[in-house]
Amino acid sequence: MPTVKNEPKISVSHSLFDQLQSAVNEQGQVVIHGSITAEEESVFIRIWPTTFLFDLHSTHKSHLVYFEKISAFPAWTEVKARSSLTFTLVFTGLPKTCRVFDLIEIIPQFNGFQVSNIRRNAQDVYFLDFDQ
Repeated sequence: MPTVKNEPKISVSHSLFDQLQSAVNEQGQVVIHGSITAEEESVFIRIWPTTFLFDLHSTHKSHLVYFEKISAFPAWTEVKARSSLTFTLVFTGLPKTCRVFDLIEIIPQFNGFQVSNIRRNAQDVYFLDFDQ
């Protein structure tokens, strides 16, 4: 099951983080940094445009507007055996009243990305581990 990484092992320069934070605050975007590790066998991943953030206390859903280092449906990105891949997803902003949300990839297949009960933080930048 995917988990939220509270203390990710990713190092970002302070100046780059400040620039990103400024852009997020100005545009009201939500940034998800995802990671996935392939153990014994390669795995293939992709993101569908039907991936959303759902506010758990309203009918609001934030739309995927940008992604990096992951393929979009119908293409696939290979994560080779015994390696990891990190990728970035950017969504439209959540309502100011949102405190908890879900990331759900709505697809007509088994095993779409899904992370439930993500606690909102002040930066709207999250690090999620999609290992299964």
